[in-house]
Amino acid sequence: MLKGAPWLLAHRSMLEIDKPYKIGLYGKDYVLWQDKKGKINALSNICPHMGAMLSAGWCTVEKDDTSKIVCPFHALEFDGDGRTILPGTNRETQPQLEPLELIVKGDFIWSYGDYEPKIEIPQILEEIAGQYNFIGHTADTSVETDLRSMLLIMHDYNHQNGTHRDLFEITEVRFDRFIDNGYHSEAFFNTPTAPKTFWQKLKQPNQFLLPDVIQAHLENYFPSLVVLHSSSPFGKIAQCHLFVPESATKTRTYILLFGEASNPLAKLFKNQFLDISKVVIEQDTDILQKIYADAPQKIRLNNEVGMDWVKRNFSTWQKVPE
Repeated sequence: MLKGAPWLLAHRSMLEIDKPYKIGLYGKDYVLWQDKKGKINALSNICPHMGAMLSAGWCTVEKDDTSKIVCPFHALEFDGDGRTILPGTNRETQPQLEPLELIVKGDFIWSYGDYEPKIEIPQILEEIAGQYNFIGHTADTSVETDLRSMLLIMHDYNHQNGTHRDLFEITEVRFDRFIDNGYHSEAFFNTPTAPKTFWQKLKQPNQFLLPDVIQAHLENYFPSLVVLHSSSPFGKIAQCHLFVPESATKTRTYILLFGEASNPLAKLFKNQFLDISKVVIEQDTDILQKIYADAPQKIRLNNEVGMDWVKRNFSTWQKVPE
């Protein structure tokens, strides 16, 4: 599961004030919550009394606007350091839960899962946030697949006209080039879509958001982030696709969407842009459930360089890739 990599656990917008939020990382579950001051806490999700899920509980707000997480079973309250007061004692205990170390950079909540960092947190998300408007998050999904399999399909540039045929009606993938910089890479390709009349688009309004030829620029930060830089008739889009290894057999994925409008109508289509991103995740998730994981690959297609990049970085993890 590539221990020592940074993982984006959430965008701040995904955490409601004083509401528990459950995440998984490296086979452990944690509860996150944000108080009114903007402080973000993360504790093991297992109550040390009888094992109830703290994420199924609620938060209590203190006079100084900090908050505690409350166990749904016996209403024990735990502060951000994992301390509680046992009923009838009025004495605060020593920490009973291990906090998860977080690195909060603006609205982005990162963690190394308490392992020694092996690579740095990429700066691209902060750069995108400074240049684009945040549209929203979507498709927060746990998939029954290992991280490697998830990343392979995301870097398979030939699957656009198969997996995503119903959404984009892509007719072919015209691959341009791949730039390999170790744990960072870039891919450029164009994907023409089937021609449609105005009336055909009217039956599928999302088609108005898509150009006749999708010019894709993928910026890849191994192992946790793929950024799709693209354009639509309404402006520029930066679709940030995140991955988190919840366990050896389960991977979480979600999308953060940013945009720069060139058309005053762009705001009216905010939800449609998010819907398209959600369908992309749903289709990728669906195809992962229809693949025999141990099947030998007897055929290679052109432009599998992205998949080769993923395989190499897995095999050379914690070493300097050539």
